[in-house]
Amino acid sequence: MKRKNSVGLSESMQTILSSLICILIGLFIGFLVLLAINPQGAFRGIITIIENFMTFSKSASRLKYFGTTLVKTAPLILCSLSVCFCYKVGLFNIGAAGQYTIGIATSLYLALAFHMPWYICLLGALIVGAFVGFIIGVLKAYQNVNEVISGIMLNWIILYGTNTLLAKVKQPASPYTFGLESTKAMLPTLGLDKLFGNKYMTIAVPLSILIAVLVWIVLTKTKFGYELRATGYNKNGARYAGMKEKKNIIVTLMIGGALAALGASLLYLTDFEQWATTSSSVPSMGFDGIAATFLGGLHPIGSIFSSYFIEHITLGGSYLDKSLYPSQIADLISATIIYFSAFVLFMKVWYKHHQQMKLEKKQELQKGEEK
Repeated sequence: MKRKNSVGLSESMQTILSSLICILIGLFIGFLVLLAINPQGAFRGIITIIENFMTFSKSASRLKYFGTTLVKTAPLILCSLSVCFCYKVGLFNIGAAGQYTIGIATSLYLALAFHMPWYICLLGALIVGAFVGFIIGVLKAYQNVNEVISGIMLNWIILYGTNTLLAKVKQPASPYTFGLESTKAMLPTLGLDKLFGNKYMTIAVPLSILIAVLVWIVLTKTKFGYELRATGYNKNGARYAGMKEKKNIIVTLMIGGALAALGASLLYLTDFEQWATTSSSVPSMGFDGIAATFLGGLHPIGSIFSSYFIEHITLGGSYLDKSLYPSQIADLISATIIYFSAFVLFMKVWYKHHQQMKLEKKQELQKGEEK
């Protein structure tokens, strides 16, 4: 049964309403920015962003670009799950960006340098991402090094390591890595490419959804998940109950690292993007995963919908009329929505406190009437 407060909405409804409020605030601020730049096209502009692929008149084009949105959503779901899984255990995996980057390095290098098949590339990314999480976990468990600090430091180490490694498999006259057309590393499509009319549609999309469901099952329906959540609620209490809190911390960050790295391989093994070896910052996907986690109410299933929404808005902004608005406006609007998504948890806490106060007042009035 879903938990419900004595007064007010269930927790799931609180999450949905909080997320919707944040989305509406973000869109409204985006509209104000458009209005300030060019009032004549502001309304049409915000509608274009919301519509995304629906701006196309032909159904085939709509389906194709809907597929593009889904292709970008798949890695974001995995990054969101990485942050969500760790957060449930009381850990903030800001290192997901670096773990995502090392997933790119591992999967592409195995594909381009060693011509490995796609499943080996996926497995390699998963293992190396878990190893990065292991480093952060050991530092946290045995030396009490904050996972945020070690995660951020590793982000930059991994970035420049990735540039160095992938420089060996880049195009001669370009900073970008080779394409995957002639390799066995391309993810299978299972007919999804023909269904959507989009060659980048692969098993990445259904696989990411399946993993989200599995993460939810592990966290809520298994003894292992219960122990992890117990460690997050009270580390000392978990130790007193006989749980191995150090092991739980390490395993959690390993799983978080594996999820983020796997997300990267699910995008780059579609050949949708190539890595630029001149990159000076880690991909934003890992950081966007933080926003998707909170917008999804810290729930693995919620991460699916919040990840799609963020990518829908981001790609929708690319269809704005560039003669009226600068190309960067799409990033500004999506960043605004992402920023406000951080308030989802705050709004839920405020709502619970507000409802508790109302309940206490009601109980006091009832006691007064009885007297």
